[in-house]
Amino acid sequence: MTEKTHRSGVVALLGRPNAGKSTLLNRLLGQKLAIVTRKPQTTRSRILGILTQPGAQLLLLDTPGFHDHPKALNRVLNDVVDDVAGDCDVAVLLVDPRRGWDDGHEALRARLGARGAGVLVVATQCDRPEANEFGGVPADLRISAVTGEGVDALVRALVERVPEGPPFYPEDELTDRSLRFLAAELIREAVFEELSQEIPYETAVEIEEFDESRPELVRIRARLLVEHESQTGMVVGKGGHMIKRIGSRARASIEELLETRVFLDLRAKAEPRWSKKPKRLKALGYY
Repeated sequence: MTEKTHRSGVVALLGRPNAGKSTLLNRLLGQKLAIVTRKPQTTRSRILGILTQPGAQLLLLDTPGFHDHPKALNRVLNDVVDDVAGDCDVAVLLVDPRRGWDDGHEALRARLGARGAGVLVVATQCDRPEANEFGGVPADLRISAVTGEGVDALVRALVERVPEGPPFYPEDELTDRSLRFLAAELIREAVFEELSQEIPYETAVEIEEFDESRPELVRIRARLLVEHESQTGMVVGKGGHMIKRIGSRARASIEELLETRVFLDLRAKAEPRWSKKPKRLKALGYY
């Protein structure tokens, strides 16, 4: 009796901003790992999710949306996409049919093919009738990350395409990211949800303390970094009401992640040009 073949490989989730990459990652893992907001370009760095099944392990890489913009931070985000695309076994190119297939999608598909990666073009939003009428997307599969429609078929297609090999991680591991990093991401998600206009895009989160010495109460101290001194007042709000709202939303999410109570201390600080300094971006975990 021959032993059943095991398959393992790296799967990159790629697409335009707000294509549904983070939502799909969370759906595939069965729990929230990547932050999701209504605003585009929420994801800033590579997030690994580890999906282990009998006979297969998929290393799912959520990535920032690819786009064209001269700002240093956006160049870093595109570099992250390029690095992930170059290292993956299979690329899932997510396309929202309501926005259509464009030259950027075509160029990325060609680049991936030239690097030897398998490419699956996946149309999203298949639960929405209007998504079936637009875009001319050359889709291999159609899914809804919200309802789960088509997701099982996607997993089967990915398992068939990754190479044979042993698992890379123990079956109980979900990601290679630290709890410290994930907590910072949940704080940043709260910033995106509570603040409007451009401020969330000019805000970073730096964890200064992550104290787990008391399992029943984790203490976290973090700074919300903004580009301009005038923005600190907007982040704090009159009487501190805004930063309290951000803290309350973030604390609830972090407590769900850690499965324990959390004391969260947030402060706002101006750090001019943080998003234009490559060393600072690296220190903040963006690449």
